[in-house]
Amino acid sequence: MVIDSFPMDPLAAFAITLILISVIGIWHRIPPFFTLVGGALFFGVLTRIPPEQIIQAIITGLGRVFGLFAIVILSGAIIAKVLEEQGQIVQIVADIRRFARRPATLSGASAYLLALPVACSITAFIILEPVIRSLEGRDREFRVLLFIAALGSLLSFGLLYPTPVTMPLFTTFPGGSPLLYDALAIPLSLFLLAGILLIFRITTPPEKLDEQIQTKEPERQEATIHLRAWAPLIAIFLAIPVGWALGLSSGSLIQVIMLAGAATALVLAPAGPRISGMQRGAKHAGVIIFDICGAGALASVILASGFAAAALGGVGAVIPVLFIPFVMAALIQTAQGSRVVTAVVTGGIMAGSQVAAAFEPLPLIMMIVAGSFVVSYVTDPYFWIVQKATNEGVARVIRNYTLPLAACGFVILAVAVALQLMM
Repeated sequence: MVIDSFPMDPLAAFAITLILISVIGIWHRIPPFFTLVGGALFFGVLTRIPPEQIIQAIITGLGRVFGLFAIVILSGAIIAKVLEEQGQIVQIVADIRRFARRPATLSGASAYLLALPVACSITAFIILEPVIRSLEGRDREFRVLLFIAALGSLLSFGLLYPTPVTMPLFTTFPGGSPLLYDALAIPLSLFLLAGILLIFRITTPPEKLDEQIQTKEPERQEATIHLRAWAPLIAIFLAIPVGWALGLSSGSLIQVIMLAGAATALVLAPAGPRISGMQRGAKHAGVIIFDICGAGALASVILASGFAAAALGGVGAVIPVLFIPFVMAALIQTAQGSRVVTAVVTGGIMAGSQVAAAFEPLPLIMMIVAGSFVVSYVTDPYFWIVQKATNEGVARVIRNYTLPLAACGFVILAVAVALQLMM
């Protein structure tokens, strides 16, 4: 049982823990799993949780998040690597090119679509980077296209269901319909993507983004769609009605459909790409899974301390109730950078609170998602991946990555507030 008298207020302990995690992660390049689990231990000591309860809370948090994400992320990583081994990512982009001839639209749409089956926006970006660089044009154009690809991948990964960002929120706040959520989130994400494309078109010289793509490819382009490349994605979508017919919950359904996609990719691949793709996919997924499990450990210990009541009471004293979920998510996102961690930790803090009870599930989930878009800066690992890929200065990455994402977050917040007021 948690000791009643804390030597330090849980809110202050939480702030110190997040600052410590951020400093260690940025300055010493310690893997997030160790900083998050270390942060969980540190927070537990500051708030005088008994040692045995700290360890049990860490184990519980690790297990809960692993059970939720392991199959999804491993399946997505295997799909990505098996397709990459066979050159099928290039084929998928070539098919998309028939409907999106302009480089900016192609980059944004490809990243938007690919981030969903691979269950990771960063993975989608890394896979697409060499494809985008294969387009003819000047170096500056490639950099703009890479910014657009990064933003496109986050709009689907961060906003749509099912992804590792939205999945834990639907588990934490049951009662909301994923179908109804996506019926709103999909057009909203596409609207935001169109807005980003328009902004870059206005701020970039026309000759760089308005001309149609001219690539080094065979004289005659194939007239058929590369169905084998699309097969894992098709299997995922076809498995959805089957899962509904079997009466699966949304949490179980995502496990089944991702397994269907991974199995399809493996069955259709030759032996060489299959083995190599599985090995590379498992290695890539392991890093992501452990980092996310570390977030689960931290969230579990935080909840065991009685932090939720203290934090919500402190924030509620200065922030209107309607904006508390957004502000909490934004603070956590700013402190540690991972949108998945933001979703897990914020959802855990809000669960069962009086603030959460005042909201309908769908707008509550959307408000937390909106907060995860703000602020994507130095603690965001994606920020540095984009900076390295574009070789731009920090100020330009802020302008072309951080600020557009922040704008998207405030638009999502406005929609969530309107939805809450109407429901």
